[in-house]
Amino acid sequence: MFIRKTFTTESAIIQGCLKGNRNAQKHLYDQYSGKFLIICRRYIKDRDLAEDVMIEGFMKIFEKLEQYEGKGSFEGWMKRIIVTQSLLTLRKNQKLSMEVNLDYELETSLPRYEFVDMETNELLEMIHELPLGYQTVFNLYAIEGYSHAEISDLLGISENTSKSQLSRARAMLKQKITQLQLKERRING
Repeated sequence: MFIRKTFTTESAIIQGCLKGNRNAQKHLYDQYSGKFLIICRRYIKDRDLAEDVMIEGFMKIFEKLEQYEGKGSFEGWMKRIIVTQSLLTLRKNQKLSMEVNLDYELETSLPRYEFVDMETNELLEMIHELPLGYQTVFNLYAIEGYSHAEISDLLGISENTSKSQLSRARAMLKQKITQLQLKERRING
């Protein structure tokens, strides 16, 4: 008779994965793959490539699992691996560049933006439309919660470059929101 082990705690899942138990690995994958795919999609627009990156990230998680010391959040530890894998793929495939976009000038003549009732998908789409460097720093700082020092280390840029990229990303998003408001006011009268 075959007895199937269920994994009810995080430590049981970790121990099972460390022993190479396929059910524990599947349980971990099933539990986090949805969240981690969303993270990958923040950095990589192509869904198929994002799925590949997520799977590569899980492979790294399983490879490095014995390095997890139990300090801090296990999910946070895994998330860092997933983000790093996404950034490595960006560097490899798109030559992640942190150059200043000289074509972009913030139009200060636009009216100040106001908070608008936006769908999450609309805001995510605006973020995806940002230049790659701005988008990457914005995601790392505003969504993932990394500090400028951590972003500097992850991307191989200075902290000032990180701050500059974030500032420009925010300015572009504000401009896009303002334009959306103006468009909606014209439509709604």
